[in-house]
Amino acid sequence: MNDLEIQLKKSRKSLLDQLIGMPKLLNLPPIKALKNDFPRVIVHDITRRELQNLRDKIKNSTLEETKQINPDPVKLAHEIANFIQMEYKPSVAPAINATGIILHTALGRAPLCEAAQRAVSDVIRNYCTIAVDKKTGRRGDRYAHVEKLLCHLTGAEAACVVNNNSGATMLILNTLGEGKEVIISRGQLVEIGGSFRIPDVMRRSNAIMVEVGTTNKTHLWDYKEAITENTSLIMRVHTSNYQIIGFSEEVSLKDLVELGNEYNLPVVDDIGSGCLIDFKKDGLPEEPMVQDSIKAGIDVVTFSGDKILSGPQCGIILGKKKYIDLMKKNPLARALRCDKYTYAALEATLKLYLDEESLAEQHPVLLMLTLPIRSLANRANTFKRHLQDPLQKKCDITVINGYSQLGSGSLPAKNIATKLAALKSKKISAEVLGNKLRENTPSIFTRIENNALLLDFRTLRKDEIRTVEQAILSIFKNG
Repeated sequence: MNDLEIQLKKSRKSLLDQLIGMPKLLNLPPIKALKNDFPRVIVHDITRRELQNLRDKIKNSTLEETKQINPDPVKLAHEIANFIQMEYKPSVAPAINATGIILHTALGRAPLCEAAQRAVSDVIRNYCTIAVDKKTGRRGDRYAHVEKLLCHLTGAEAACVVNNNSGATMLILNTLGEGKEVIISRGQLVEIGGSFRIPDVMRRSNAIMVEVGTTNKTHLWDYKEAITENTSLIMRVHTSNYQIIGFSEEVSLKDLVELGNEYNLPVVDDIGSGCLIDFKKDGLPEEPMVQDSIKAGIDVVTFSGDKILSGPQCGIILGKKKYIDLMKKNPLARALRCDKYTYAALEATLKLYLDEESLAEQHPVLLMLTLPIRSLANRANTFKRHLQDPLQKKCDITVINGYSQLGSGSLPAKNIATKLAALKSKKISAEVLGNKLRENTPSIFTRIENNALLLDFRTLRKDEIRTVEQAILSIFKNG
């Protein structure tokens, strides 16, 4: 054995001798503090594994590598504690949305109103009356919790709810169009988030899709010429996540209903977002209203619950009772049915719409949409004032004009004026600053433009601003 090998052996032995034992390591404060928040078996297994990993690293190290290894037990305890906290903290956790996208799909779309939050809290504590008839004590109809409300608010004869709007479309097509032809305009073969496409949903439902017209123009005679003995229904899909402008034309609801009546075919209207109030009254761009489709005589209407409605994720199906009853009896309805949390939140949300005068104050999405620029400017300038002095040598902060978006395929291409705080660090890039904010607890999501990190005060709630300020101050203090 040469001198280098002897030296390496001594170095390895010295490091191994300094390693703390498992019982003592578990009793060091950083790891001991975890025992109240994490299962004992998790803490023990990971501690044992990391201690063994360090032992193996020492045994397999070169002489040069041994000089870089630090066997300090406190340092090891902190590393293990940090790993456990990062690896096993809740994955679905609260987040702050400063992106300016109000219905941010990746961040859970519409925040629930306070009444819906309370309703969910009430039903998760113990048992609840989700599917029982209180009068008879026998099995009840879960649709009953919201059906009367939906019919009252929209004028529909009947209603049912499934887990999302894609599920609603699937149920409708499978119930009314299985093995038969469904006519749809080429300009309405939409793709929604996650690459889910209407043709794919159509195929999975076992309906036969018949495309009519062109991408930009579809006429009534296109539909009429496509009707055969095997036609089951006519479908219209609102292009909620994009717009075709210029030389374009589509058939009105009135004409589609008249055509359906002429050939005794149901007409289905998938309006996507689903709006129960007239946005124009609040100075906002027009969005298709559910009531208008029902008034036009559409047989079945479907839309999302967690978009403009501002309720939980679900797909709401309204229309003629004879068609809704068929869907309720379809075995697929059970596979797509909603749970007690959804019904509790949806019922509470729908009740807000019974009083339109107070709706804006309680409806989170409508509240964000209608916040005046003056209020946003005040919040943004206050934010700037709080951070300007402590960060003056580290980061430039300016308040600028910008645009928010409703998002999730609602009000496509419609910009909503807003106020933003633009941060340009003198030491780190906007991307690094954005990463650090996302690593915060709670995570803070922003957007980046022109090498600046932007915070949009239309989606950043007033009670969240202080949390964002503290997170930014902490980043620059520690960085």
